[in-house]
Amino acid sequence: MNTDTTPFSVAVYCGSRHGARAAYTDAARVLGQTIGARAWQLIYGGGKVGLMGEVADATLAAGGRVVGVIPESLKKLEVGHLGLHELHVVPTMHLRKQMMAERSQAFIAMPGGIGTLEELFEVWTWRQLGYHDQPIGLLNVEGYYDDLLRFMRHCVAEGFLSAQQMASVRVSADPVALLDEMAKLARKADGPDDYTRV
Repeated sequence: MNTDTTPFSVAVYCGSRHGARAAYTDAARVLGQTIGARAWQLIYGGGKVGLMGEVADATLAAGGRVVGVIPESLKKLEVGHLGLHELHVVPTMHLRKQMMAERSQAFIAMPGGIGTLEELFEVWTWRQLGYHDQPIGLLNVEGYYDDLLRFMRHCVAEGFLSAQQMASVRVSADPVALLDEMAKLARKADGPDDYTRV
């Protein structure tokens, strides 16, 4: 949980590539710039490449704190960012995700590939299981996640996902609006977070 001396911390999951559209990079920069300008803290995967590097660099440039968590096996592939306030090199992907969650009060998934999707679905599942009650947001840049959201609504219609769980992930195409909503919802999250069960 947050203390008076700890800035509001947002975990951002995103691609280690830039993707096919400049809008993805633009959104990463706006997201990072806003986190930094608010003197918040970015928690992310520790890489210097792709959207990961963009959101980290933008946060740093705007004066925010950045904490990276990267597995040893990916340190070279994702080029660990050496300019962060903290860079934790951990032995496994599981520990990476657990440490990121433990340090965060909200979660945002930007456009990304299967790694980003896996992180999104895991933290969403952890919320469903009651391991945390922190807000989760999906930054749907230029409709990137439209097909995924359509499929998830199909899951609801077919009886495999509750409407309540579907609604627990907030969706926006606007990075600033999504951060505003995450901060507002995080203030209402009062349940004990317990990631020892993951």
